[in-house]
Amino acid sequence: MITAIERNTQLVGSDGKLTLRAAVFFEELTYNLNLNTAIEGTGSPEGVITADRGQRYMDTTGAAGSILYIKTTATGDTGWKLV
Repeated sequence: MITAIERNTQLVGSDGKLTLRAAVFFEELTYNLNLNTAIEGTGSPEGVITADRGQRYMDTTGAAGSILYIKTTATGDTGWKLV
């Protein structure tokens, strides 16, 4: 879940760098966008594609019933389940 930034929150500090709050927001946003965008490739992702739990993978050469995978483990390149 992304925690919104309040309207008057400072995004950039006097040093020209993102504030901690802005950095956390953009990190959450990027993570959620990546998680909600399917990775595309050819063949099974098992043992090949590293991703976070919940990531989707679409096999662009798969036949009906063997196209969409969901990552079920937290880290690494294993734990992909065909759905």
